[in-house]
Amino acid sequence: MDFLTLFLIYLCFVLAVTALLCLCSGRKEAFLTRSINRASQILSLVIPTQLQRATHQALHRLFHTRSCLFMVLHVALQAAVFGEYTWEVFVYCWELQFHLLLLLLPYLLLVGNLGCFLLCSRANPGTVTKCNAASLVKVYAYDGVLFQRGLVCPTCTVEKPARSKHCSVCRTCVHRFDHHCVWVNNCIGASNAGVFLLYLLSLTATAGAVAAVTAALLIHVLLLSDIMHSTYLDAQGQEHPVEIPFLVQHLFLTFPRIVFMLGFVILLTLVLGGYCSFSLYLALTNQTTNEWCKSQRFGGSPHLPSQPQDRPLVYKNIYSKGIWRNLKEIFNPPTVLETKKKT
Repeated sequence: MDFLTLFLIYLCFVLAVTALLCLCSGRKEAFLTRSINRASQILSLVIPTQLQRATHQALHRLFHTRSCLFMVLHVALQAAVFGEYTWEVFVYCWELQFHLLLLLLPYLLLVGNLGCFLLCSRANPGTVTKCNAASLVKVYAYDGVLFQRGLVCPTCTVEKPARSKHCSVCRTCVHRFDHHCVWVNNCIGASNAGVFLLYLLSLTATAGAVAAVTAALLIHVLLLSDIMHSTYLDAQGQEHPVEIPFLVQHLFLTFPRIVFMLGFVILLTLVLGGYCSFSLYLALTNQTTNEWCKSQRFGGSPHLPSQPQDRPLVYKNIYSKGIWRNLKEIFNPPTVLETKKKT
């Protein structure tokens, strides 16, 4: 039971850190950021300078330059999960006469996810160039709060269209910039936002399907063994009925790799499910991650430098056109500025 307790504490810790990251991601001076900076200052007193420099260079290379490392890690994790699923779970389920379509469902979702993964990583996210900048400026109106007319990107030397942003990793401006995703090694913008949403949904569904089939296998094994109606003797020799912690420990000792994989994919499904919900919310309200983060920061500011001191800053999402039209725009981005009244 000691191992089970430590494993549960580990899962709770990972979930708590993930929730803390999500809560603090949109705040300008978040408690998490200040804590990390203070911890770095303290560690800098005991860590050698050369090691600090090497760590900084490694982190900069990972998160601030284009690298295929996370793509390789992505494929390796999927290969490890499906290797275990094929080698043990599929074989056991086939022997227990599970329905073939149920067993093949994770593979079908995997094929769709890999297709979206390749499309999202190789597609042009909507790069703003000197050739198309004039036409992209006419696509979205400037709201005057998050996006100001007439601003020029100092790196690309082009006028910045509304909803665009310069990506320091890709070193280019991206139209309707959402964020830079290290897992697909590409920016998410106007041209691949729909494919990225399908990628997230298919990845979540794949992890959920693997978790469901694996959990069904373990439950079926417990029902066949009739262990739930048994009893066990503790260290003092007293007899106790079998409870859930004992069943989990029994399954881990009997199928260690399967239980470990199940815990991983359940945690992955929860994290991806939360991120998918957030992405769907952004899609249905016609917002990007960049705009949502900026709106959270501006919401706490009394005014912009260009606005009068006595005029309060009021941010309003002017790009939302209703749920259906917002969702349609994700998969079919507009090419010209839409007006409310057509003549």
